Amino acid sequence: MCGRYLIEDEAYADIWELLNDPIMAQNIARGEIFPAATAAVYTNDGIAAVKWGFPHWQNTGVIINARSETALEKNMFRKALRERRCVVPSNGFYEWRRVSGRKYKDKYLFRQPKDRMLYMAGMVSTFKDTLGVEYSAFVILTTAANESVAPIHDRMPVILEPDERNWWLEDDVFMELALHRPSPELVSEIVRI
Repeated sequence: MCGRYLIEDEAYADIWELLNDPIMAQNIARGEIFPAATAAVYTNDGIAAVKWGFPHWQNTGVIINARSETALEKNMFRKALRERRCVVPSNGFYEWRRVSGRKYKDKYLFRQPKDRMLYMAGMVSTFKDTLGVEYSAFVILTTAANESVAPIHDRMPVILEPDERNWWLEDDVFMELALHRPSPELVSEIVRI
C-alpha cells in the first residue's frame, strides 16, 4: 500500500522557502516519489529532508509503511510513533489494480476532492548506514481502505487535514485518535503510462 506518491513542483513552493540548506533542497525528490528517495517531511523541528523507508532487518530493502492498528505494538515503530512523528506532504498517492487477462496493472492516483494537498501521517527514526554514518528515515502509516479506495486496494495512508498537522506532531491524544478514525473520501483517476 502506498508504494509511491506524488509531489508536484508547485506544491513544494512553501517547502523550498523553509529549507535553509540549498544542497539539501537539491537532493529532495519531486514528481513521483519512490521508496528510498529523499523527500521533504514536516517535523517538530520544521521541514526536513528524510529518506523514505526504514532499513529492513534482513537487509532486503526498506520498510515504507506501518499498519496504524499495530504500530504501537511493534518494536520497530513504537518509539518513533511516540516521539518522532512527521507529516508527509503530497498531492496524492498511487495504487495499482490487476486486470484479468492483462499483463500490466492499471495505475490510479488518489487525491483529495477539493484540496490540492494530501497530508499523510508518518514517523521518523534515525539509523546508521554500513559506514556508520547516521541518517533519518520515515515511514507512512496505513489504515484499512474506505469505500473510495477499497475497489483498488485494501489499505490507504492515514490522512490528516491541513489544520491537523501540528496536532499530529505534538498531541499524543490526537495521534491515538487519528490512527483509528475513518479516512476521508478520495477521488481517483487512472494514470496513463
